[in-house]
Amino acid sequence: MNTLIENNRAWASGIKRKDPQFFEKLARQQRPEYLWIGCADSRVPANQIVGLLPGELFVHRNVANLVVHTDLNCLSAIQYAVDVLKVKHIIVCGHYGCGGVATAISERPSGLIDNWLLHVKDMYYRNQSAFVDCADDSERINRLCEMNVIEQVNNVCHTSILQAAWQRGQDLQVHGWIYSIADGLLKDLDVTFNAPEQVPEVYR
Repeated sequence: MNTLIENNRAWASGIKRKDPQFFEKLARQQRPEYLWIGCADSRVPANQIVGLLPGELFVHRNVANLVVHTDLNCLSAIQYAVDVLKVKHIIVCGHYGCGGVATAISERPSGLIDNWLLHVKDMYYRNQSAFVDCADDSERINRLCEMNVIEQVNNVCHTSILQAAWQRGQDLQVHGWIYSIADGLLKDLDVTFNAPEQVPEVYR
């Protein structure tokens, strides 16, 4: 624990050397342009991946980067980011080799988390034909990781929060990315929404 406190002191000192007023400015208000919805995996540090400082990225993380319509924690983060902070971009970012995704299709019990991961399991079950050509479990998991990001991007867009923001003309885009822990690089999955017309009518 002492090591962590010492690391914090060194980190804060380093920031102050570069910008003596940094923390004073940060304490006054946060004005991020981005909301990051990512996995809780410790190897996927949101700010560092995109090279942003504290205050520049509003972050919500959970196991397997899920956006579940009954999860008030996630919905509250989205609502605050959209309605109060007025972010311009929401990024749903998964990562290859995600342990949550792997657990969802492992066919072995893992306790309480199995209930949370039912959302991934359901998606896998509905799309089994998309995995028939996978050479091994690793390829299957990585393909499901990408599919999961796309599903969660859609879930974000289906919320009443996003629909209301777009209806009032708010400039807001939702993106789907995936991160490779093996090389530290992000991949854009080419799934971006910025208007209600892109969402099926039943969700508008």
